[in-house]
Amino acid sequence: MAFDAGKFLKTPDLESFDNLKKEELVWIAKHLKLDFKVSMRKQIIKNLVIDKLVDAEILGEEALELKVENIDALKLKQLELEHELKLKELEIRKEDELKYKQHEFKLKQAELEMKERLEIEKKEKEDEFKLKELEMKEREKIKELEMRERLEMEKLKIEIIKEESNSIVQSKSDYFDAAKNIRLVPRFCEKNS
Repeated sequence: MAFDAGKFLKTPDLESFDNLKKEELVWIAKHLKLDFKVSMRKQIIKNLVIDKLVDAEILGEEALELKVENIDALKLKQLELEHELKLKELEIRKEDELKYKQHEFKLKQAELEMKERLEIEKKEKEDEFKLKELEMKEREKIKELEMRERLEMEKLKIEIIKEESNSIVQSKSDYFDAAKNIRLVPRFCEKNS
């Protein structure tokens, strides 16, 4: 059963018009004597027919809603490529941000480890310094004790020497030397007795 364009144009229906096939649209376009090529896409032919029918007031203004702007294949492909490019850029940006955050995290971690190491080294040096200070104080105390012992020993030696010299002096004084004290002895005379 062949499509009758004239019959359709006498009682046009928007819903049935929207469901027309390409060859049916071609019949209507030929009937309306539109300038087109059969090799054109269905949507382009449909848009031409809608414009003509709305101008001729066969269809109302609501038919314009059925019109779809034709984007040729190159523009469509270009938009798809741009969209893919934007998605890849976004993905790369996210990866870069992730890498940056990971790098930043590693830097902070390294910084914390460095601070901990510095704190440990500082504490070790402080402990080492305190230990050396204690050793020095201990050495000083030992030297001081040795000096006191030497002083005590020297004092004892001096006291012993004093005591010995005093005892020698006393023993000499206790001993009576007649030769030294001869003048104290009276002359001996046998007559006196």
